[in-house]
Amino acid sequence: MSSRENREDGTGGPERRAGRGGRVLRWTALSLSMLILGTAGAGYLYYEHLNGNLTKKPLTLGDNQLKHRQNAEGHTPLNILLLGSDSRNSERNLELGGSRDDVGREPLADVQMLLHLSADRDSISVLSVPRDTKVTIPECADPEDDTVHPQSTGKINSSLQYGGPGCTVATWMELTGIPVDHFMMIDFAGVVDMADAVGGVPVCVDANVHDSRSGLRLEKGETTVRGEQALQWLRTRHGFGDGTDIGRTRAQHMYMNSMVRRLKAGTKLTDPGKLRSLAEAATEALTVDDGIEGVKDLYDLGNELKQVPTERITMVTMPWEYSDGGSYVVPKPGDAEKVFSLIRDDIALDGKDEPKKEEKTSAPAAPAGEIPVRVRNGTRTVTLGPVNGRAGTITEELRRLGFDRAATDPEEAPQADTTVSYPSEDLHGDALAVAKALGLPERSARQSAGVEQVTLVIGADWREGNAYPGRPRSGEDDERGAPESADALNGDEEKCMNVNPAHTW
Repeated sequence: MSSRENREDGTGGPERRAGRGGRVLRWTALSLSMLILGTAGAGYLYYEHLNGNLTKKPLTLGDNQLKHRQNAEGHTPLNILLLGSDSRNSERNLELGGSRDDVGREPLADVQMLLHLSADRDSISVLSVPRDTKVTIPECADPEDDTVHPQSTGKINSSLQYGGPGCTVATWMELTGIPVDHFMMIDFAGVVDMADAVGGVPVCVDANVHDSRSGLRLEKGETTVRGEQALQWLRTRHGFGDGTDIGRTRAQHMYMNSMVRRLKAGTKLTDPGKLRSLAEAATEALTVDDGIEGVKDLYDLGNELKQVPTERITMVTMPWEYSDGGSYVVPKPGDAEKVFSLIRDDIALDGKDEPKKEEKTSAPAAPAGEIPVRVRNGTRTVTLGPVNGRAGTITEELRRLGFDRAATDPEEAPQADTTVSYPSEDLHGDALAVAKALGLPERSARQSAGVEQVTLVIGADWREGNAYPGRPRSGEDDERGAPESADALNGDEEKCMNVNPAHTW
């Protein structure tokens, strides 16, 4: 058994890890701290001090460098991966999180949310992926000691242990095909400090709840949670829904939405001491990618986020299903890829976007017979083996369609959806020509620095036949908005969390 497998098994199953779950990340708290940092009235030396508090790590440790496509106005979306670390490697985090046996263990990223700010800055979509999702973790080299962790499969929360947040970013891009521009990671203590600084967040439960594992105990109705109680809410698993990580994720979404509404309703921090305290807490608690130079960048990001009205904020959970045996979850076929595609295509998950303007005209395509196309088999998934010979079959189909320079690449490239990647904008037209010939949607054409020529990867969505089974997005309403299985929550919705009947009092 490999060292990675040993470490994965060491985390235990979903029940054993219940006390570690749901750890700690609210993008709204981060956004608030960003804004405060810009209004604290501090001098240059103090800002330099705050900059020095930030911990910085490489954005990605993987080879798959994804890029956005611009909209008609030349603007691009912004994607920020928000991570909650369950580290117990400080006395304060240990006090808040318990589990002294975990001291010294590499932390897990038990909360993972992608915040997508649309190119037109009119909407925000937040995508959570359950921590027990089985994924392909790409090869990652630890920047601290140059240890190379080979590609393998594992639960997505363990990706943090193979080089840090840059490996989690690489794993997300491998899973979703969505470019990630920045990451922000926070620990237990950071959440407690920021919850205290903003004066608490109103939450609601539909019955009395007591979860002995997280320590949360609330009466039916609304309560404003602060400090450690806020952390308990975010970590509670058994007390909500069906007692799994899925219910906890919805409770986290409710918390985030409530904080946004509270801030937009006029909650203010005017005490200079609290402002300074929050600035210190926020910067000391944060680990960010090295593309964020300092607090000024955080302030600018916060300014962009705060412009979006609450009714255009949508939070979803990746559509999922249990694996055989139920020890982990996997992306739900069709629905998960639809959510990924909507975000890649910069279409809001609330389904309220106006039809997009036509994108800028791409470079004209070369004649089909002059376009080199590399074809790879990507049909293997975490639950299904590869369909042998798929790359060869589709290579022959391309040649029949006139692409005489199509060639099979023996390298596997497992992924959910079929894509046509191209290395530079001048080859976009060629990639579109390949997509059109095979009946693929235009959105399947993606620019990627990870390829040297037009490269077709036959994904798990096309396991048989010569005709692509999907269909291009028509722009109709039924093609917009997240599927029901994503459990979407709108920023304006004020709801009470469903309490697990086994944990009432």
